[in-house]
Amino acid sequence: MAMTPLRYAGYKESVDVANVVVDGSPNAGTVLVLSHWPGMTSPAGVEADTSCQMVFRYLDRGAALHGDARTVTNNHFDQDGLAGIYPLTDPGDGMRRRAQLEALAAAGDFGVASDRSSARISMAVSALADPETSPLTLPDDYDEACIVLYEHALAVLPRWLDEPDRCRPLWADDDAELDAAEAALAAGAVRIQEHPAVDLAVVTLRVNGRSSGHRFAGRQFRGIHPMALHAATERSVLLIVDPAEGRHHLTCRYEGWVQFRSRRIRPRPDLAPLAERLTAEEPGGATWWSTAPSDLTPEVATDAHGPGSDLDCQHVATEAIRYLADAPPAWDPYPH
Repeated sequence: MAMTPLRYAGYKESVDVANVVVDGSPNAGTVLVLSHWPGMTSPAGVEADTSCQMVFRYLDRGAALHGDARTVTNNHFDQDGLAGIYPLTDPGDGMRRRAQLEALAAAGDFGVASDRSSARISMAVSALADPETSPLTLPDDYDEACIVLYEHALAVLPRWLDEPDRCRPLWADDDAELDAAEAALAAGAVRIQEHPAVDLAVVTLRVNGRSSGHRFAGRQFRGIHPMALHAATERSVLLIVDPAEGRHHLTCRYEGWVQFRSRRIRPRPDLAPLAERLTAEEPGGATWWSTAPSDLTPEVATDAHGPGSDLDCQHVATEAIRYLADAPPAWDPYPH
């Protein structure tokens, strides 16, 4: 028996009705969660890297656990949420587009693109959500902005999947950045050295004019386009060093924040002691800051408004390797 399509509703609006949450956390009305978020418990057998994949596994198993719920919602807007909600609002068309939707979710969440079309649509979704690039008028209230974004994106997504050129104005700039990053990697202008024992890749930028690209919805990754970088290394910790400018930063990939299933991700440490150590060693007064292990992509970096690092790039890499080798895990996304 075919599943009855669900209706998308805003997160606050759905509190008073039975609902399914995709790629987020439950509210008072939630009867089923299909989410890879930390600590979320979903039906056995649907576990997967992305929430979109979890939705399709739920559909594969008969979609019989949401009772009388006729509403699907999410507490944020991004590619994985969009790709996961769509097949619940149109199961027939969603199943036909399964490969495209799963690729879109992975491109958005993990910056891993299996094909250029999914990369471009992910870029378009990110630009749609960014107030500086979006053609939509987005309310200041985030829940209301999510409603505007989901209602628009759910309507246009089939056409975008059929013809990515329909949304070219939204992805063209980001796509050019990806081209530049791929060319830099191919020419050796960006060098990657892996340290498997600590799951680290040291990425050295050897030219000026660094590229950047989107992460998730409306966020930027600086230094080199993440889709080019992630295609070149699977390491979950990335140290990007810029010898010319001294603007170095270390970041943990998003795979370590969620309940990732297809391969083991080394547990994240707390990066604050590393930031303190590097600050103490700076000869010129540069300050290093850090974000918590609970951040989507924790970072250690020099203060963008202060002087760049005067530390030798190799020294920074050595300190990072030494710290990662001994630092205890500080983040566990899996339910117990």
